[in-house]
Amino acid sequence: MIDSQTIARVIAAADIVAVVGDYVSLKRAGVNYKACCPFHDEKTPSFVVSPAKGFYKCFGCGKGGNAINFVMEHEKVSYPEAIKIVGRKFGIEVVDKVLTEEETRQQSEREDLFALNSWALEYFKKSLFEDEGQAVGYSYFSQNRGFRKDTIERFALGYCPSSGSAMSQEALRQGFKEEVLVQSGLGIKGERDGRLHDRFRERVIFPIHNIVGRIVGFGGRTLRSDKTLAKYLNSPESIIYSKRHEIYGLYFAKTAIQKSNFVILVEGYADVISMHQAGIQNVVASSGTALTSEQIRLLRRFTLNMTLMFDGDKAGVKAALKGVDLVLKEGLNVSIVLLPEEHDPDTFARSHSSQQVNQYISEHSENFLTFKTKLLMGESTDPSKKSEAIQNVVTSIAQIDNPITKEVYIKECSKLMDISEDVLRLQLARQKALDLGGTQVREIVDRNLKPAFENSQQPSNDTSLKLDVGSSTEVIEKELIHYLLCNAQSPLPIKEGIKWVDYPVGNVIIEAIEKDQLKFQNPIYQQIFEMYSDGGKKGEYPTHSDFINHIDPKVSAEAISILTSDDEYVESAIWRKSFSHRRSLEERLQEGVPKALNLFIIKAINSMKDYHMNMLSSVQEGSPEYKEHLLEITKLDKARVLYTKKIKRLI
Repeated sequence: MIDSQTIARVIAAADIVAVVGDYVSLKRAGVNYKACCPFHDEKTPSFVVSPAKGFYKCFGCGKGGNAINFVMEHEKVSYPEAIKIVGRKFGIEVVDKVLTEEETRQQSEREDLFALNSWALEYFKKSLFEDEGQAVGYSYFSQNRGFRKDTIERFALGYCPSSGSAMSQEALRQGFKEEVLVQSGLGIKGERDGRLHDRFRERVIFPIHNIVGRIVGFGGRTLRSDKTLAKYLNSPESIIYSKRHEIYGLYFAKTAIQKSNFVILVEGYADVISMHQAGIQNVVASSGTALTSEQIRLLRRFTLNMTLMFDGDKAGVKAALKGVDLVLKEGLNVSIVLLPEEHDPDTFARSHSSQQVNQYISEHSENFLTFKTKLLMGESTDPSKKSEAIQNVVTSIAQIDNPITKEVYIKECSKLMDISEDVLRLQLARQKALDLGGTQVREIVDRNLKPAFENSQQPSNDTSLKLDVGSSTEVIEKELIHYLLCNAQSPLPIKEGIKWVDYPVGNVIIEAIEKDQLKFQNPIYQQIFEMYSDGGKKGEYPTHSDFINHIDPKVSAEAISILTSDDEYVESAIWRKSFSHRRSLEERLQEGVPKALNLFIIKAINSMKDYHMNMLSSVQEGSPEYKEHLLEITKLDKARVLYTKKIKRLI
């Protein structure tokens, strides 16, 4: 268990912009920052970070919280683990209590894998500079690849000894469990003998960092010429590593990507490292797999501009063609750079200065339209070849969602291919229909009709407000908590005799609810209410920061949701009323607070009446208990009538 003082230190140090900025590219928007949300797929930014208030909020998917909540949500970790991650970032030592054997056993599978990978990283690094590793691994990196020692250390490159199970046996001696070794893929269990063997034995090691620098997997390259061996091996899929979702080198490249506002995508580990060593640091590679939509979305957090850099041979051209449509579909601008046939990014970076590499990219970068036209047409005047090229280009343009960008490419294609824009648009429409298919077309129609149908079911604004307005207890309780969080100190005029006296909204709500010893049914709202009640007794209400940084992430998230909804205040359906002008805060409070309180009390009365009605059926008619419950029901009915009249007067 982490002590409360350490938690407070971490929360105080946790700069929300710095924490979230590790995962997404934040752009300043006035006093706040905006980005595309990392928690759902979107192309128009609706994710806002407020450095002044210390929280984030997505107005698309609704997720919100503080720096700790963000790490919990993104990394899928517990609150204590998120505290540790943020603490490490800001140089705060977070000491947990010594775990018992049972607690160790119950540690999450995820953290066991991270711990093992972290240990393996150090093992491989150390092995690189020992006898066998020095002669084989280090020699390969420094002589064959030309990596400097500082580059090797920066990317934490390593070596796994040739002894069949040296690494696995050492891991077992260090206390790691066999099942975790097998699950991580670092150890492989032999089918015949059931013994552990090292997956990466006699291979140089490329650690794979996730976006915040944690080791999620490894890539291993064999240095043997045996054709029966796979040249590269990667860690298998696990709960912490998915090839489809990881980008090699992004942890090292993200700052440069944001600064240059474009990313260069290459194929292999060595390509990335050589480019970085040459001073070109906005370079990444797909992680042992063909480029995926998930990887593109990850990169889209940092830039909307991608350059595909491949070898100039047939394989490189094929890879470039394959990636173009996928990148366009995810809403990025894509250009292609093909290197001379004798080069790949690794050899090109090693044989040229950073200035020469940048100059080559600048001079040879082509948009997908020009690239495909040259590639598919060349100098040919064959009509059938031209038709095929146009169709290929139209397939790519059809992937673009942005209507302005699409229009620009239609006009450019029309000029380049000498074909009318009308024909291109007709073909685009056909291509779109072909891409969608019958089932998907029906789904899209359903999706578009659903909101209209749902809106038609909503009561119009001029419907007279009934007592319960169809409002659930949850809605009414939320409205009261909204007033506490956003308006606790605001004055509310209360008539005392012939005079009007201003009382703080918080005092009015707390006194009314505690007078009848009422409780909120929602435990989160009850917790927030109690914080205000306790604060009021001490003469000081809690601050927004107390809720934003609350130790319970559910309280934090709900408070942030309510606080941010106040930025774009829409009056609740409970007390919506036709006004010829936008109501002032004072008007809203004067009508809203009493109405919310009365509805809350009526809900409580109904709940208590239900209780006594149920009790009547369980006791003997005419008994003292029966009469007592009957009396309570009568009192409650009278109280209900009283509050109903109050509501009607307010309406």
